[in-house]
Amino acid sequence: MRALLAGGLLVLGGCMPAPDIDEGEWVRIAAGTAHYQAVDASGAAIEERSDGFAIMRRQVSQAEYAACVAAQACMPLDGALREAAAVDLPAVGISWLDASAYAQWMTRRTGVAHRLPRYAEWVLAAGEAFEDEPPQVFDDARNPAQRWLAEYDRESRRKPLDPRPLAFGSQGRNDNGLLDVAGNVWEWTDSCVGQGEFCGIRVAAGQHPSGLSDFVRDPVSGACSVGVPPSNLGFRLVRE
Repeated sequence: MRALLAGGLLVLGGCMPAPDIDEGEWVRIAAGTAHYQAVDASGAAIEERSDGFAIMRRQVSQAEYAACVAAQACMPLDGALREAAAVDLPAVGISWLDASAYAQWMTRRTGVAHRLPRYAEWVLAAGEAFEDEPPQVFDDARNPAQRWLAEYDRESRRKPLDPRPLAFGSQGRNDNGLLDVAGNVWEWTDSCVGQGEFCGIRVAAGQHPSGLSDFVRDPVSGACSVGVPPSNLGFRLVRE
């Protein structure tokens, strides 16, 4: 019979207890205005006001996601990640649909609303770890090819990161107390790419934002933009 160590408990078979997210794992972010470029073809400068909110200090762990799978509230992951259940490593290989299912499960379990952050909230929480290059300005606004070529050049200069999940805290702590922000795990947000009624492409936030289809688990094959894709896809939650 397979045994797993989760949250200090020896768990036999597939009956994994649902670990709660400790109170100390949440960080309060004050209300503020996020400044960033639109994650779409326009590249427009955006200012978005957000009320104060609580966000996880770290990303959701493998053990926490595995508990959701064991409760039949989340879908199993692909390949070798199906058996991942470490308490000190982030859950990766996660789609937006997976992350949303986990948030809904936490809401049902705790009676407290959990959700993915909006991109503006992620920008505020990331603080100094967030880097956003100013919008490109060109003489001929009628020639979008200039902006596309500049964006391609910028993306192509970014080097891929080591994709192996690393222990929480090994990629630093920002001034807000969040761990591993803009490390080798891009984090799903609830924000859409574009303004249409149907939202099938979501923003994954990290060293640079990426627009990805909501069902994508493998960013190498699922990225919508040119340049270097995210190394991993994971998430952290906001609590209302």
